[in-house]
Amino acid sequence: MSKYSRKLQKLHDTAPKPETAVLVAIIHQHQTEQQAQEYLDELAFLTETLGAKTVYRFTQRLERPDVKSFVGSGKLEEIKAYVNHFEVNMVIFDDDLSASQMRNLENELQVKVYDRSLLILDIFLSRAQTAQAKTQVELARFQYLLPRLTRMWTHLERQRGGTTTRGGAGEKEIETDKRDIRNQITLLKEKLRKIEKQGQTQRKSREGIVRVALVGYTNVGKSTLMRLMTKADVLAENKLFATVDSTVRKVVLENIPFLLSDTVGFIRKLPTHLIESFKSTLDEIREADILVHIVDISHPNFEDHITVVNQTLTEIGASDKPTILVFNKIDLVPGMPSEDELQLMTEIEIGEANFLDFEKLKESYTKKVGIPPVFMAAEDGTHIDELRYSLIDEVKKRHLQIYPNYLEDETIDLSQFRDLE
Repeated sequence: MSKYSRKLQKLHDTAPKPETAVLVAIIHQHQTEQQAQEYLDELAFLTETLGAKTVYRFTQRLERPDVKSFVGSGKLEEIKAYVNHFEVNMVIFDDDLSASQMRNLENELQVKVYDRSLLILDIFLSRAQTAQAKTQVELARFQYLLPRLTRMWTHLERQRGGTTTRGGAGEKEIETDKRDIRNQITLLKEKLRKIEKQGQTQRKSREGIVRVALVGYTNVGKSTLMRLMTKADVLAENKLFATVDSTVRKVVLENIPFLLSDTVGFIRKLPTHLIESFKSTLDEIREADILVHIVDISHPNFEDHITVVNQTLTEIGASDKPTILVFNKIDLVPGMPSEDELQLMTEIEIGEANFLDFEKLKESYTKKVGIPPVFMAAEDGTHIDELRYSLIDEVKKRHLQIYPNYLEDETIDLSQFRDLE
């Protein structure tokens, strides 16, 4: 770990652990109050993943954020009064803040201020396990923090609002730290290039085997499905970004081997620096032959999640691959009852049940994707065979492109793929 990573870690370790947080969001011109609250629900889940408890939410309808304080002066006073009265530890904004907004808000509120990107970066920092993921997150965090440097070093707190003049000790120390961090960014980039080169060599060795990547919004059940398909000990938690590192395992179906990758989940407004730094991890998706797009059908915004994932796949150049859409967690959503069952129910009961017409969804998404979607519950394995059948059909197509003379009854020497897990 670098000197400045240790410096940041020391600040993180010695600072009071955040326990409570208030959330802040602006309702934009083409946004409803309901949509804003749905986005704040996700922000609250992110906050919980970081280890803090959301105690209140503030929203304000504005055409555009205030350049100095993001929210209007009246709303800022309201937030400040609440924070002071209830001794809240931090304030979290659902959009990214500029360096000046961040400084102004911390000066005014006198508590730690997070924006969405910093919140996600800190979660990634706590979740990264491999050297590659740690380097990727460290690089993204430094790139994010560089223009916001003055607020990160607690030994400069006394400079805020003081009479330090240009060229003073505080300013010199800031400039020194900025220069050193730029050097550190250069070193991290070089380290990441070496790691990526090793990864490219490893992925090149997999060219003779079909590659399948699990993709989806964060916390939709990718790791649970990975564990079910491979019987491997893969971490699966009901938290956002439980998986940061890519996990690759070998699977054999109907005597055909393929590699299955569990990748980092996508999310709305994923920080740009993070996408850039995780390029090599996202290569597992880019270089895959087949994608399995997992969707949490029990989430009220699952269609929005599909859109976010599709947009991200387009951004990284992976939107043209054969894709199996998997609607997961059907055990948490009631399907449409029969006509006879409907007749026995009242309109109130029907409305409260919030039924989903799986057949209608299947027909609709088959037209969109070209491959019939699978409806299943990875937690208990419900309909896992349907996914296996759908997956092996697609794997066979790609396998025959690699091995045109393959016969279904021939025995494949699996030992050649032993080191590819």
